[in-house]
This record gives sequence, structure tokens and C-alpha cells, in this order.
Amino acid sequence: MASVLAIPRVRPLNPFAQVLRLAPGVLLLAAIGYAGKVLEQSINGWAKAHHHVIPNIEYVLWAIAIGLVLSNTLTIPRLFEPGIATYEFWLKLGIVLLGSRFVLGDILKLGGISLGLVVIEITGSLALMTALGRLFGLNPKLTSLLAVGSAICGVSAIIAAKGAIDADDEDSSFAIAAILALGAIALVTFPLIGHGLHMSNTGFGLWAGLAVDNTAEATAAGALYSDGAGRVAVLAKTCRSAMIGFVVLAYAIYWANRGKAEAVTNKAAFLWSKFPKFILGFLVISVLVSLHSFNKDQVSALANLSRWAFLLTFAGVGLRTNFREMSKQGVRPFLAGAAGEILIAFLTLGLVLGTSHFWKL
Repeated sequence: MASVLAIPRVRPLNPFAQVLRLAPGVLLLAAIGYAGKVLEQSINGWAKAHHHVIPNIEYVLWAIAIGLVLSNTLTIPRLFEPGIATYEFWLKLGIVLLGSRFVLGDILKLGGISLGLVVIEITGSLALMTALGRLFGLNPKLTSLLAVGSAICGVSAIIAAKGAIDADDEDSSFAIAAILALGAIALVTFPLIGHGLHMSNTGFGLWAGLAVDNTAEATAAGALYSDGAGRVAVLAKTCRSAMIGFVVLAYAIYWANRGKAEAVTNKAAFLWSKFPKFILGFLVISVLVSLHSFNKDQVSALANLSRWAFLLTFAGVGLRTNFREMSKQGVRPFLAGAAGEILIAFLTLGLVLGTSHFWKL
């Protein structure tokens, strides 16, 4: 009689153990974010008391900067990694709660404009990055990942597309490294360009939401410019994110028809699985606020919670950006991505400036 191999069961962590596992990293995010807020207030207070005029450096930049310094000069213990990884959860929570700062009329107005610009941006980005991938001699699936990442929502789109087109882990690592490095550069360059062109808060927010790939970096770039620009950047970026399922589906079908990916049998289920559900939360909160389901104090509290959620997000952006790791991925994907991002930035800037003449953004 054949013996039966007993496989030990792995018991899932109970909720209390999960909280303990995440707590160190979440507390680190909160500490960095709070330190950024204290630095902003302390420096501005010192300058005011001594009658000095200095540029106002927002807590957003301080939180990112502190995280960058820690991640690139120290080895963060693994104990903190699970909690640090929750920065994407805080980002999504912040976007949902940000719905409290938009009434439905704002969304219908700006969302309509954003959606039209998003369609042009996605089409142009996919075409540009595909051409550049061929020009730089990148393999076709790496080119597809870079195209999807630059056109939609950075790392999230790359991860969604990787499984859909059966791309290699190495290709996704190359694409993610390039997108993250370019997102870090955008945090510095975009606000400088915006101020140099004297862009309005709405105009800059639209540009950041259209041109910066990762949702976290797009949100941060907008917030670095102004609070109003940050809100508009989230709205524009949300419109881009909503298109992820359609674009990934198109690539999945393309590679399946070439016999290099699994065929999509249920397109509706595929679209729903890729659709970012936090967008629905954002819309629900906005509708409730538009219907006056919350009083003024409650709306203010929701908006304040959104800022705190973003504060943890920005700390996570800094901690997850390690230039040493990025440098190991090679230069060709970065060069192709950089060329594409520059062209996309000019394309979207032209779209926003042109649109501003008609809608007075």
C-alpha cells in the first residue's frame, strides 16, 4: 500500500498577528510624514519670526526627501518592509476620501475635459513608446510593458499587463525600474516647469495627472505645486487609471493572437478584474457630499483624513525609491523610457495649454 505524504497545513495569520506584522512599517511611514509636517511648520515659523523670505517647501517634499535619504543611505530592516508596502493602500484610501473635496459638478466638468485629454494621451503614449522600444532594440514584451506603464498608471499597469501577456519577470523589473526612476525625476522637474510657465493650479494639476505615470508620484507632483493642483492631478490620474482594463485587454488579445499569451475567454470578467475599485469609492463619496449627506464638519474631517493618508503615501514613495537598485537594471530601458516621457510631457503640456485657452483652466 502506497504511503500518503502528509503535508502540514499553513495556518493564516490571525488579524492581530497581521496588525503586529504591519505596525513597524506603518509607524515608520507615519513618523516620516509627521516629521515632514513638523519641518515645514518649523522652517516657515523660523523664517517668519526672523523676517526672512524663503521658498515654502511643502511637507510633501520633506516627507519624500526624508524617505529618500533613509532608503539610499541605510539598509532598512526587513521588519519594516510589510508596513512600508502599505503605502499604496494609503494612496487609494486618500483618493477615496478626496472625493469629499469634489462635488459632482466639478467631476462632470473636469472629468469630461480630463477624459478627452486622457484618450489623446493614451493613444500618443502607446504609439511613441512602441516606436522608441523598436528604435532602442528592446524586446517586444518589454516594449509593451513600458508602453502600458507610461500610458496608464505606471507600476500598477505594468503588473497588470505582465500577467496578461505572459511577460518575463526580468522584463517587468526593467520596466518598473525605469518608470520609478522617471517618476522620481518628475517630482523635481514638473513643479519647476509649472512655476516657470506660471500655470494655474487646474492647468498644472491636469498636466501632472496626464504626464506623470505612477499615481503616487502624480499626486505628489500636484501637491508640491499647490493643494488645488494636487486635487486636480488626482482627478486626471483617476481618469487615466480607469482605462487600465481596456488597454491591458487589447495587449492581452494582441499577444494571444500571436500565440505568446493565454487567450482571454471572458472579456467582461477580465475588465472588471483589472478595474481599479478605489475609483468607485471616490465617486461614491463625491455623490454623498453633493447630496449633502455629510455636514460641514464631517466633510472637513474626511478631507483632513485624506491629507494624512497621502502623508503616509509620500513617505512610502521616498522609502521605496532606491537608486542603487534601479541602476542595476541597465541603461537601455531607462533611455527609451526617458525619451518617451519627455515627448509625452511635451505632448500633454501642449494639450493642457491649448485646452486652457478654451476653458480658461
